[in-house]
Amino acid sequence: MVFPASLGSCLTRQSLGQLRSAVQTVLERVHSGPSTGAWRSLLSLVGTEDALLQQLADSMLKEDCTSELRVHLARSLPLPSSVDRPRIDLIVFVVNLHSKYSLRNVEESLHHVDATFFLGKAAFLATGAGRESHCSVHRNTIVKLAHTYRSPLFFCDLEIEGFRATMAQRLVRMLQICAGHVPGVSALNLLSLLRSSETPAPEDL
Repeated sequence: MVFPASLGSCLTRQSLGQLRSAVQTVLERVHSGPSTGAWRSLLSLVGTEDALLQQLADSMLKEDCTSELRVHLARSLPLPSSVDRPRIDLIVFVVNLHSKYSLRNVEESLHHVDATFFLGKAAFLATGAGRESHCSVHRNTIVKLAHTYRSPLFFCDLEIEGFRATMAQRLVRMLQICAGHVPGVSALNLLSLLRSSETPAPEDL
């Protein structure tokens, strides 16, 4: 915080003490987290499975969140241009392993994403792996896609309510980190942890 020289000469000892007290109060609020609705966080779910995406979004909105949580659903990218569109903090690309069209749609959408999102603010979610005999997209295909874009990959059968609820909790926590609402943890920190602990390297497939 910088003040003009003339202002400093006008500050009395009492007013300077009040100023310091006010600054300390602001710092305490920042470190303790936002009040309800003080911050906003926006996640975009991209995929062709409208019903599953809506169910996942509903599950996320039921979670306790320190900020105002918003979930945007999109079948594909790019999104329509709008000067009023809020900043997106996290993009999750959802691929149905039972549909080659679902994979192709995500692959085409990826070309419209700013490269900065692949620094911890993008992830892939594959659903349908539980019924492997029905899969038309091999698991290795989506694993290699995630590695190409250096982004974390999650497997979850979204049709099963319990699994969907668990994934919703995880995405909400991830969103809070990507939005900068978790002190001491950045999106890049999270990306490093997720990529090193969960996803095998393509050469190991």
